[in-house]
Amino acid sequence: MADTSLSQTRTPEEPRVESAASGTGISRRRLLGTAGATGLVLGAAGGAVGYASAPSGATPLTSVGATEVPFHVKHQPGITDPLQSRGHLLTFDLAPGAGRKEAAALLRRWSDTARRLMAGEFGTEGDSDVARDAGPSSLTLTFGFGHSFFARTGLEKQRPAALDPLPAFSSDRLDRARSDGDLWVQIGADDALVAFHALRAVQKDAGAAARVRWQMNGFNRSPGATARPMTTRNLMGQVDGTRNPKPEEPDFDERIFVPAQGEPAWMANGSYVVVRRIRMLLDDWEKLSLRKQEGVIGRRKADGAPLSGGDETTEMDLEKTDAKGNLVVPVNAHARITRPDQNGGAAMLRRPFSYHDGIDADGTPDAGLLFVCWQADPLRGFVPVQRKLDRGDALTPFIRHEASGLFAVPGGAAEGEYVGQALLEG
Repeated sequence: MADTSLSQTRTPEEPRVESAASGTGISRRRLLGTAGATGLVLGAAGGAVGYASAPSGATPLTSVGATEVPFHVKHQPGITDPLQSRGHLLTFDLAPGAGRKEAAALLRRWSDTARRLMAGEFGTEGDSDVARDAGPSSLTLTFGFGHSFFARTGLEKQRPAALDPLPAFSSDRLDRARSDGDLWVQIGADDALVAFHALRAVQKDAGAAARVRWQMNGFNRSPGATARPMTTRNLMGQVDGTRNPKPEEPDFDERIFVPAQGEPAWMANGSYVVVRRIRMLLDDWEKLSLRKQEGVIGRRKADGAPLSGGDETTEMDLEKTDAKGNLVVPVNAHARITRPDQNGGAAMLRRPFSYHDGIDADGTPDAGLLFVCWQADPLRGFVPVQRKLDRGDALTPFIRHEASGLFAVPGGAAEGEYVGQALLEG
């Protein structure tokens, strides 16, 4: 886990600005009314009080439910948007006999479904109605292609060199059945039912063209859960996301996105995503004293500040020593090893979800991080950092990489187009 977690330019708890409703259908947001028309009042932490006419004990649509993310954007949604409180990651393999034609039809269906659901529109005939009463709830759907997709569709010549399989790492304990896949889908929303509804819609849209290879569920802190906007915490209790690159930085696009004139042409404005299921060995971690936990990470647990002093955003002093001459930030501290300036400038935009898949028979929690990181080139982003972590990260004894995938995520779809159209019809 790199010290650059979470992609939000504002934290999940911070109030979001609503965008205009899109689409031609009647949206839930229009039906239930806008915040201004109903006297919605925002609280200091992004919460709200509701409609005066709401039944006793009911909580009406708030700013959390009303927030809409546009589908037709330069970069696909779900990359630079604030991290949502619920997430689903899944991959599909094309069915035997399915090829380029079937894949194109599937991406067209998925894109139409994504546009409609992200706008908060009612489902079509046969919809499950799971999310009928909810607003868009910051729903995003993101689509990508795995290495194997190109051979299955006869598009090997269009496969990017950046999509070459990741190298093996010594800390890997990968389950191949839960790794890779032809097509990757990321779903995020601030309401669990809205996220699940999108998951079911994507699965049903696949029809006979593709079947689910693996699926994982994640979560984060809900908007408004803290007294003030702040960086989220992971399941180890650490503030996680302090050094994530931000869109306002001058070299952000260069680090994260393929340029408009980049190669291959169909990846213009796209990005590459590495997905890792990282199990946290929480029983072992929680046996450490607070001081040892902080030494492993290199930051204070209470507020995320570097051990060299200051607050969360203070630049870490890697040379500072204590009275005995020892480095204040240990040489193998996770935050030291993952710094871009310690890795030739390598940077990635992390947008993960925590997960908890129950308790093993021996009482061990199956919990950790669904690591999702974005970069213009994984050979310059993820790979050099992970190689360095492999050689001596103090955190390694407390985590286990159990699944992995690398996917090419094309740019956003223009009006009237679908995601991946330049690849599948170019």
